[in-house]
Amino acid sequence: MTTSIQRKPQVKKIALTGGPGGGKSTAAELFKREYKDFISLVPEVATLLFKGGYPRFDSPLIVESIQSSIFHVQQNIEKTYETLFPNNTLLCDRGTVDGAAYWPAGPNDFFSKMGTTLEAELAKYDAVIFFETAAAGGMTIELGNPIRNEDQRKAIELDLRLRELWSQHPNFVYIANAPSFLSKIQNGIEAMNKIILPQV
Repeated sequence: MTTSIQRKPQVKKIALTGGPGGGKSTAAELFKREYKDFISLVPEVATLLFKGGYPRFDSPLIVESIQSSIFHVQQNIEKTYETLFPNNTLLCDRGTVDGAAYWPAGPNDFFSKMGTTLEAELAKYDAVIFFETAAAGGMTIELGNPIRNEDQRKAIELDLRLRELWSQHPNFVYIANAPSFLSKIQNGIEAMNKIILPQV
């Protein structure tokens, strides 16, 4: 359906984010297939690192080390994809703002330690699509990602922190949890259409 339509060339990068168990990684794969002619999917850095054996513990110092690593790899992988696919829109499975929600001392300390600001990081993305965690509707988040270690309460807490940060983007789209995941995905596709396709 979308393959014969050209994207908006000014939309260079979209962040796809949300709380744990929101379905964003599944949605990202579906979006990649739906918009295959002009979308390149930047994979989730945390998953790449943890699947590769990066140690994962709850100690504040270790969490800071993890999130600092994710931030810098995220920066570099986005630059790499920009070089590899200069004519495509990048769809980023999470973005550089996410680490602030996990940082033990809070967002202000995170951005200070990373040598940047929330405003500067938000400005790197042309739009944000936020998938609310299924935990907000009392649904399980145990399925889908084998490296996930958050429980329902933690998922909701992180979802709220992430939403508070990303919602400050001027082109922020919120996809609420729904009993039907297919309905949620359809809402995400409609949001993508509005962001990336010329409106007639």
